[in-house]
Amino acid sequence: MSIEVQNISKSYGAQKALDAVSFSVKKGEIVGFLGPNGAGKSTLMKILTTYIQPDEGKAFVNGCDITTQPKAVQVAVGYLAEHNPLYLDLYVREYLEFNADVYKVPQSRISEVIALTGLQPECHKKIGQLSKGYRQRVGLATALLHDPEVLILDEPTTGLDPNQLVEIRNVIKTVGKNKTVFLSTHIMQEVEAICDRVIIINNGKIVTDKKLDTLVSEVHEQIIEVEFDSLVSEKLFSSLPNLSSFSNTYNNVWELIFDTEKDMRSVVFDFAHTNGLKTLQLSHKNKNLEQIFREKTKK
Repeated sequence: MSIEVQNISKSYGAQKALDAVSFSVKKGEIVGFLGPNGAGKSTLMKILTTYIQPDEGKAFVNGCDITTQPKAVQVAVGYLAEHNPLYLDLYVREYLEFNADVYKVPQSRISEVIALTGLQPECHKKIGQLSKGYRQRVGLATALLHDPEVLILDEPTTGLDPNQLVEIRNVIKTVGKNKTVFLSTHIMQEVEAICDRVIIINNGKIVTDKKLDTLVSEVHEQIIEVEFDSLVSEKLFSSLPNLSSFSNTYNNVWELIFDTEKDMRSVVFDFAHTNGLKTLQLSHKNKNLEQIFREKTKK
Protein backbone atom coordinates (compact mmCIF):
# COMPACT_ATOMS: atom_id res chain seq x y z
CA MET A 1 0.00 0.00 0.00
CA SER A 2 1.17 3.54 -0.74
CA ILE A 3 -0.72 4.94 2.26
CA GLU A 4 -1.91 2.96 5.24
CA VAL A 5 -3.68 4.59 8.19
CA GLN A 6 -4.45 2.50 11.28
CA ASN A 7 -6.71 3.90 14.02
CA ILE A 8 -5.23 7.38 13.95
CA SER A 9 -6.56 9.78 16.60
CA LYS A 10 -5.57 13.37 17.28
CA SER A 11 -6.94 15.93 19.74
CA TYR A 12 -6.35 19.64 20.26
CA GLY A 13 -7.24 20.13 23.91
CA ALA A 14 -10.83 18.97 24.34
CA GLN A 15 -11.43 19.00 20.57
CA LYS A 16 -11.00 15.59 18.92
CA ALA A 17 -9.88 16.29 15.36
CA LEU A 18 -9.47 12.62 14.35
CA ASP A 19 -11.20 9.67 15.98
CA ALA A 20 -9.73 6.22 15.19
CA VAL A 21 -9.43 6.87 11.44
CA SER A 22 -8.39 3.89 9.28
CA PHE A 23 -8.03 3.39 5.51
CA SER A 24 -5.46 2.42 2.89
CA VAL A 25 -4.62 3.70 -0.59
CA LYS A 26 -3.07 1.59 -3.34
CA LYS A 27 -0.35 2.79 -5.68
CA GLY A 28 -1.79 4.57 -8.71
CA GLU A 29 -5.05 5.59 -7.04
CA ILE A 30 -6.26 9.18 -7.10
CA VAL A 31 -8.31 9.59 -3.94
CA GLY A 32 -10.46 12.59 -3.04
CA PHE A 33 -10.47 13.29 0.69
CA LEU A 34 -13.61 15.31 1.44
CA GLY A 35 -15.22 16.82 4.49
CA PRO A 36 -16.63 20.08 5.84
CA ASN A 37 -14.35 22.67 7.43
CA GLY A 38 -13.00 21.38 10.73
CA ALA A 39 -13.66 17.73 9.86
CA GLY A 40 -9.98 16.73 10.26
CA LYS A 41 -8.72 16.71 6.65
CA SER A 42 -5.71 19.00 7.06
CA THR A 43 -4.81 17.40 10.41
CA LEU A 44 -4.56 13.96 8.80
CA MET A 45 -2.53 15.32 5.88
CA LYS A 46 -0.10 16.96 8.29
CA ILE A 47 0.25 13.64 10.13
CA LEU A 48 0.90 11.75 6.88
CA THR A 49 3.61 14.25 5.94
CA THR A 50 5.23 14.09 9.45
CA TYR A 51 4.50 17.75 10.26
CA ILE A 52 2.64 16.65 13.39
CA GLN A 53 2.39 13.38 15.31
CA PRO A 54 -0.82 11.47 16.11
CA ASP A 55 -1.91 10.88 19.69
CA GLU A 56 -2.78 7.28 18.90
CA GLY A 57 -2.52 4.86 15.99
CA LYS A 58 -0.02 4.26 13.20
CA ALA A 59 0.43 5.37 9.62
CA PHE A 60 2.73 4.25 6.81
CA VAL A 61 3.59 6.05 3.58
CA ASN A 62 5.28 4.02 0.85
CA GLY A 63 5.93 1.37 3.51
CA CYS A 64 7.69 3.80 5.89
CA ASP A 65 6.47 4.49 9.42
CA ILE A 66 5.66 8.19 9.87
CA THR A 67 6.86 8.13 13.48
CA THR A 68 10.08 6.09 13.28
CA GLN A 69 11.09 6.85 9.65
CA PRO A 70 10.10 10.50 9.09
CA LYS A 71 12.98 11.29 6.68
CA ALA A 72 12.09 8.36 4.43
CA VAL A 73 8.45 9.50 4.42
CA GLN A 74 9.49 13.05 3.49
CA VAL A 75 11.49 11.73 0.53
CA ALA A 76 8.55 9.61 -0.64
CA VAL A 77 6.00 12.44 -0.40
CA GLY A 78 5.35 15.58 -2.43
CA TYR A 79 3.20 17.89 -0.29
CA LEU A 80 1.23 20.99 -1.23
CA ALA A 81 -0.11 22.51 1.98
CA GLU A 82 -3.44 24.34 2.19
CA HIS A 83 -1.64 27.62 2.96
CA ASN A 84 1.12 27.33 0.39
CA PRO A 85 4.35 28.58 2.08
CA LEU A 86 6.61 30.39 -0.39
CA TYR A 87 9.56 32.81 -0.29
CA LEU A 88 7.95 35.80 -2.00
CA ASP A 89 11.26 37.63 -2.62
CA LEU A 90 12.72 34.79 -4.69
CA TYR A 91 12.28 34.38 -8.42
CA VAL A 92 10.30 31.29 -9.50
CA ARG A 93 13.31 29.49 -10.94
CA GLU A 94 15.49 30.61 -8.03
CA TYR A 95 12.99 29.14 -5.55
CA LEU A 96 12.85 25.85 -7.45
CA GLU A 97 16.67 25.77 -7.61
CA PHE A 98 16.77 26.19 -3.83
CA ASN A 99 14.39 23.23 -3.35
CA ALA A 100 16.23 21.15 -5.94
CA ASP A 101 19.38 21.62 -3.87
CA VAL A 102 17.53 20.54 -0.71
CA TYR A 103 16.27 17.38 -2.43
CA LYS A 104 19.55 16.89 -4.30
CA VAL A 105 17.85 16.51 -7.67
CA PRO A 106 19.45 17.56 -11.00
CA GLN A 107 18.87 21.10 -12.27
CA SER A 108 17.33 19.66 -15.46
CA ARG A 109 14.34 18.61 -13.38
CA ILE A 110 13.48 22.30 -12.78
CA SER A 111 12.67 22.89 -16.45
CA GLU A 112 10.60 19.71 -16.51
CA VAL A 113 8.33 20.75 -13.62
CA ILE A 114 8.04 24.31 -14.95
CA ALA A 115 6.75 22.91 -18.24
CA LEU A 116 4.55 20.34 -16.51
CA THR A 117 2.77 22.94 -14.35
CA GLY A 118 2.55 25.65 -17.03
CA LEU A 119 4.84 28.11 -15.26
CA GLN A 120 6.81 29.15 -18.38
CA PRO A 121 5.11 32.55 -18.87
CA GLU A 122 5.81 33.62 -15.26
CA CYS A 123 9.05 31.87 -14.35
CA HIS A 124 11.11 35.06 -14.81
CA LYS A 125 9.12 36.88 -12.08
CA LYS A 126 9.46 37.04 -8.33
CA ILE A 127 6.92 34.85 -6.53
CA GLY A 128 5.52 37.93 -4.79
CA GLN A 129 4.52 39.31 -8.22
CA LEU A 130 2.48 36.24 -9.14
CA SER A 131 -1.29 35.80 -8.97
CA LYS A 132 -2.65 33.37 -6.40
CA GLY A 133 -3.22 30.80 -9.14
CA TYR A 134 0.39 30.92 -10.29
CA ARG A 135 1.60 30.71 -6.70
CA GLN A 136 -0.36 27.46 -6.45
CA ARG A 137 1.46 26.24 -9.56
CA VAL A 138 4.80 27.02 -7.90
CA GLY A 139 3.69 24.96 -4.88
CA LEU A 140 2.66 22.07 -7.11
CA ALA A 141 5.92 22.28 -9.06
CA THR A 142 7.85 22.13 -5.77
CA ALA A 143 5.83 19.09 -4.66
CA LEU A 144 6.70 17.33 -7.94
CA LEU A 145 10.35 18.40 -8.03
CA HIS A 146 11.89 15.31 -6.44
CA ASP A 147 9.57 12.95 -8.39
CA PRO A 148 7.90 11.52 -5.26
CA GLU A 149 5.96 8.26 -5.15
CA VAL A 150 3.05 9.88 -3.28
CA LEU A 151 1.45 13.30 -3.79
CA ILE A 152 -0.52 14.79 -0.90
CA LEU A 153 -2.37 17.90 -2.06
CA ASP A 154 -4.41 20.07 0.30
CA GLU A 155 -6.76 22.27 -1.77
CA PRO A 156 -4.46 22.21 -4.86
CA THR A 157 -6.67 24.36 -7.11
CA THR A 158 -7.34 27.24 -4.70
CA GLY A 159 -7.36 30.55 -6.57
CA LEU A 160 -7.30 29.12 -10.08
CA ASP A 161 -9.55 30.47 -12.82
CA PRO A 162 -11.66 27.98 -14.87
CA ASN A 163 -9.00 27.60 -17.59
CA GLN A 164 -6.25 27.04 -15.03
CA LEU A 165 -8.47 24.54 -13.21
CA VAL A 166 -8.67 22.36 -16.31
CA GLU A 167 -4.91 22.58 -16.87
CA ILE A 168 -4.00 21.63 -13.29
CA ARG A 169 -6.58 18.84 -13.25
CA ASN A 170 -4.89 17.43 -16.35
CA VAL A 171 -1.50 17.66 -14.64
CA ILE A 172 -2.81 15.79 -11.60
CA LYS A 173 -4.44 13.11 -13.78
CA THR A 174 -1.23 12.71 -15.79
CA VAL A 175 1.06 12.31 -12.76
CA GLY A 176 -1.57 10.10 -11.14
CA LYS A 177 -0.98 7.42 -13.76
CA ASN A 178 2.21 6.32 -12.01
CA LYS A 179 1.91 7.95 -8.59
CA THR A 180 -0.51 7.83 -5.69
CA VAL A 181 -2.47 11.08 -5.31
CA PHE A 182 -4.31 11.94 -2.10
CA LEU A 183 -6.05 15.30 -2.37
CA SER A 184 -8.56 17.35 -0.43
CA THR A 185 -10.87 19.89 -2.02
CA HIS A 186 -14.23 21.57 -1.58
CA ILE A 187 -14.86 21.53 -5.34
CA MET A 188 -16.98 18.45 -6.03
CA GLN A 189 -16.68 18.78 -9.82
CA GLU A 190 -12.93 18.51 -9.35
CA VAL A 191 -13.31 15.18 -7.56
CA GLU A 192 -15.71 13.90 -10.22
CA ALA A 193 -13.24 14.91 -12.94
CA ILE A 194 -10.06 13.54 -11.34
CA CYS A 195 -10.64 10.93 -8.66
CA ASP A 196 -11.11 7.15 -8.73
CA ARG A 197 -12.26 6.97 -5.13
CA VAL A 198 -13.81 9.16 -2.46
CA ILE A 199 -13.23 9.21 1.30
CA ILE A 200 -15.56 11.49 3.26
CA ILE A 201 -14.72 12.48 6.83
CA ASN A 202 -17.08 14.20 9.25
CA ASN A 203 -16.41 15.17 12.87
CA GLY A 204 -13.11 13.28 12.77
CA LYS A 205 -14.60 9.97 11.56
CA ILE A 206 -14.74 8.32 8.13
CA VAL A 207 -18.37 8.22 7.00
CA THR A 208 -17.81 7.03 3.41
CA ASP A 209 -14.98 5.24 1.62
CA LYS A 210 -15.96 4.00 -1.85
CA LYS A 211 -15.05 4.03 -5.50
CA LEU A 212 -16.63 7.09 -7.10
CA ASP A 213 -18.65 5.13 -9.67
CA THR A 214 -19.89 2.74 -6.96
CA LEU A 215 -20.91 5.61 -4.69
CA VAL A 216 -22.98 7.25 -7.42
CA SER A 217 -24.52 3.99 -8.70
CA GLU A 218 -25.71 3.02 -5.19
CA VAL A 219 -28.01 6.01 -5.06
CA HIS A 220 -31.54 4.79 -5.83
CA GLU A 221 -33.21 8.16 -5.53
CA GLN A 222 -33.86 10.12 -8.69
CA ILE A 223 -34.30 13.81 -9.30
CA ILE A 224 -36.86 15.21 -11.71
CA GLU A 225 -36.54 18.86 -12.66
CA VAL A 226 -39.77 20.27 -14.05
CA GLU A 227 -40.89 23.74 -15.11
CA PHE A 228 -44.62 24.46 -15.11
CA ASP A 229 -46.35 27.31 -16.92
CA SER A 230 -47.81 28.77 -13.71
CA LEU A 231 -47.55 28.73 -9.93
CA VAL A 232 -48.21 25.40 -8.20
CA SER A 233 -49.62 24.91 -4.72
CA GLU A 234 -47.28 22.72 -2.66
CA LYS A 235 -50.31 20.76 -1.40
CA LEU A 236 -50.75 19.27 -4.87
CA PHE A 237 -47.45 17.39 -4.65
CA SER A 238 -48.86 15.15 -1.90
CA SER A 239 -50.58 13.11 -4.63
CA LEU A 240 -47.27 12.08 -6.24
CA PRO A 241 -46.20 8.53 -5.29
CA ASN A 242 -42.69 7.88 -3.86
CA LEU A 243 -41.98 11.61 -3.52
CA SER A 244 -39.43 12.06 -0.72
CA SER A 245 -38.86 15.82 -1.05
CA PHE A 246 -39.42 18.79 -3.31
CA SER A 247 -38.13 22.33 -3.63
CA ASN A 248 -38.86 25.40 -5.71
CA THR A 249 -35.47 26.26 -7.26
CA TYR A 250 -36.56 29.42 -9.08
CA ASN A 251 -39.70 30.90 -10.64
CA ASN A 252 -41.91 27.96 -11.66
CA VAL A 253 -39.08 25.40 -11.72
CA TRP A 254 -39.29 22.57 -9.18
CA GLU A 255 -36.86 19.85 -8.16
CA LEU A 256 -38.72 16.68 -7.19
CA ILE A 257 -36.81 13.84 -5.50
CA PHE A 258 -38.36 10.36 -5.67
CA ASP A 259 -37.32 7.34 -3.62
CA THR A 260 -37.63 4.79 -6.42
CA GLU A 261 -35.66 3.46 -9.38
CA LYS A 262 -38.70 3.72 -11.65
CA ASP A 263 -38.53 6.57 -14.16
CA MET A 264 -41.04 9.07 -12.80
CA ARG A 265 -41.12 11.50 -15.71
CA SER A 266 -44.37 10.12 -17.12
CA VAL A 267 -45.95 10.28 -13.66
CA VAL A 268 -44.99 13.95 -13.34
CA PHE A 269 -46.34 14.64 -16.84
CA ASP A 270 -49.68 13.01 -15.91
CA PHE A 271 -49.69 14.96 -12.64
CA ALA A 272 -49.41 18.22 -14.59
CA HIS A 273 -52.22 17.26 -16.97
CA THR A 274 -54.53 16.24 -14.10
CA ASN A 275 -53.98 19.57 -12.35
CA GLY A 276 -54.40 21.72 -15.46
CA LEU A 277 -50.72 22.57 -15.74
CA LYS A 278 -48.44 22.63 -18.76
CA THR A 279 -44.86 21.33 -18.54
CA LEU A 280 -42.42 23.69 -20.23
CA GLN A 281 -39.48 21.39 -19.49
CA LEU A 282 -39.05 18.01 -17.85
CA SER A 283 -35.71 16.31 -17.23
CA HIS A 284 -34.20 13.49 -15.23
CA LYS A 285 -31.02 14.15 -13.22
CA ASN A 286 -28.76 11.77 -11.36
CA LYS A 287 -27.81 12.69 -7.81
CA ASN A 288 -24.34 14.22 -7.97
CA LEU A 289 -21.45 14.04 -5.53
CA GLU A 290 -22.31 17.39 -3.98
CA GLN A 291 -25.75 16.12 -2.93
CA ILE A 292 -24.28 12.87 -1.62
CA PHE A 293 -21.67 14.87 0.33
CA ARG A 294 -24.36 17.03 1.95
CA GLU A 295 -26.31 13.94 3.02
CA LYS A 296 -23.24 12.23 4.49
CA THR A 297 -22.12 15.28 6.47
CA LYS A 298 -25.45 16.57 7.76
CA LYS A 299 -25.39 17.27 11.49
